[in-house]
Order: sequence, then structure tokens, then C-alpha cells
Amino acid sequence: MRKGDGCVYDVIIIGAGPGGLATAIYAGRAGRRTLVIEREVPGGLVATTDAIENYPGFPEITGAELAEAFREHALRFGAEIVMDDIQSISAEADGTRVAVGADDTYRAKALVIASGSAPRPLGVPGEDTLRGRGVSYCATCDGAFFRDREVACVGGGDSAVQEALFLTRFASKVHIIHRRDALRAVEVLQRRVRDHDRVEVVWDSVVESIEGESAVEALMLKNVQSGDISRLPVSGVFVYIGNDPATGFVGDVLPLDEEGYILAEEDGTTPVPGIFAVGDVRQKGQKQIATAVGDGAATGRSLELYFDSLEGA
Repeated sequence: MRKGDGCVYDVIIIGAGPGGLATAIYAGRAGRRTLVIEREVPGGLVATTDAIENYPGFPEITGAELAEAFREHALRFGAEIVMDDIQSISAEADGTRVAVGADDTYRAKALVIASGSAPRPLGVPGEDTLRGRGVSYCATCDGAFFRDREVACVGGGDSAVQEALFLTRFASKVHIIHRRDALRAVEVLQRRVRDHDRVEVVWDSVVESIEGESAVEALMLKNVQSGDISRLPVSGVFVYIGNDPATGFVGDVLPLDEEGYILAEEDGTTPVPGIFAVGDVRQKGQKQIATAVGDGAATGRSLELYFDSLEGA
């Protein structure tokens, strides 16, 4: 029987990143029948991160290892995990919350949106046509393809710098393209960049286009101060300029900010009773693994308060 056939769960969680899986752990421990729906790989963006050094208790662990630990923990407390791509959600008049996927329709008493965010594209000529042929958004996925070649990372935050440093394991040279004159990454990462002889920062520059016939051959760069255009020969470009929230399926059910993030409280509650939001999909300041897990813990408590109200406790 498919998961959605004639079954009403207590909790359905859309997204199996740290926030979604943390929520599943709390809901499962509370004895709630919980279904987690993920369209890609459990763990979200964490699963594609090479080294994680700032998650308490794990001074050095890969993203894939941490994602697997989250998944196993959720399964241990009874959560079910299925693969599907949610297309829409709704709040029915009878109190049922519905998630319609590409493969099935799922029903629950409460719905948690934990769909996270996706890498933001540059939006320049050549990006779409060369995607997967030198244009990448995941160094840990594709870095090994660029052994002994020159590559570029676009961005100046923690993710861009971390992935640039990771690429030095393979590439002969890594160019960090940053539109400002100073990196935004934390100081420890900046220091590693300064000390690394195979990393070079191209300051005050943006990518105008990506050149290549069947694969990336070069970037056309524009200096934002002088307006000068230059050509940087590289075999690959890794884009880390931010993320866009995965809220296309939300429609007009929940309020979103101007960037598409869900407007929700710190405890995960939204203006629609029985629908909650956790992790990077929620409008908030810090977007870290620890803050996503914290969202899951807070929402776990909110879910119990919500069920108490339904059950007349």
C-alpha cells in the first residue's frame, strides 16, 4: 500500500534536512505517527557538505555522515521516510492538512514545512547550457572531476570559502570571485584562504558570462569598480551566492516575505493552525545546522501543544 492511501498521519514533515529530521525525532518520541517526505537525499544541503566543524559534539564530521546520523535517529523513533516531490499543500475545513505529491497524496493532523532552500543561480549566459558540464553548485559532488585543473568559486560567504578550500584537494588553482573587497566568511576561513598557495581571490568582480562549447572553458568577469572586462580561463565554476527557499508548493496557504521565506514564529507556528515551518525555509537570521535543529526542538513542543488543543487536554 502506498503511504498516502487511506492513511491520516499525526504529523507529516516536508523535507528531511536537519530541521525536518529533528522535528521527526521529537514527534516520534512523543508517540506521534510521523511521515517525512523528501524529494532528494535525506539530510538536505548538509548531505552535500564536505567537512562540518561547528556542530556541537562533532568537532570533525562529514556532511554525509551527519545526515545519516540524523536519518537513523529519526527512524529509531518510528518516523517513516518516503521519496516524493510535493506540489501543493492545503488546510481542509475538517482540520486535515494535505500534501499533494507527484506520486501520491498525503494527509495528516499537522503539517511541518521543512523544505529548506536551493542554491541560487547566477543567471548569466552560459550557466544553464553548461550546467553539469563544468557549472556546479556542489563542490563535494563534483570536485573530483577537476583534478589538476583550474576552477572558480563564486561568492564570499562561509559556503563559498569552505568549498573553495575543499576544491584544493583536486584543483591546481582555485579562484574565488567576489563582488566586494573583503570576504564575508568567518575569520578562521579567511585565514586559511590567505595561507593557501593554491587559492587566489579576484576582488570587486562579478561573472558576466560563462564561456564554452561542450564544457566550461572560461569566465568573463567585470570589475564593479572600473567596469573593465577580463577573461579567466577555468574548467569549472562552483556557484555559492546564496539560496532561494523551496516554497513554490506553498501557494497562498501561508504568508511569505519578499524573498519567498515562510513567515513563522520562533516556535515554528504559522498563522494557519496545524501548519508549522522549521529550518532554512523560515524567515530568520542565522541559517545553520544548529539553528535548524533548534527549530525542530521548538516545533516538537509546539506540535504537542497543538495536539493537546485538539484532544481537549
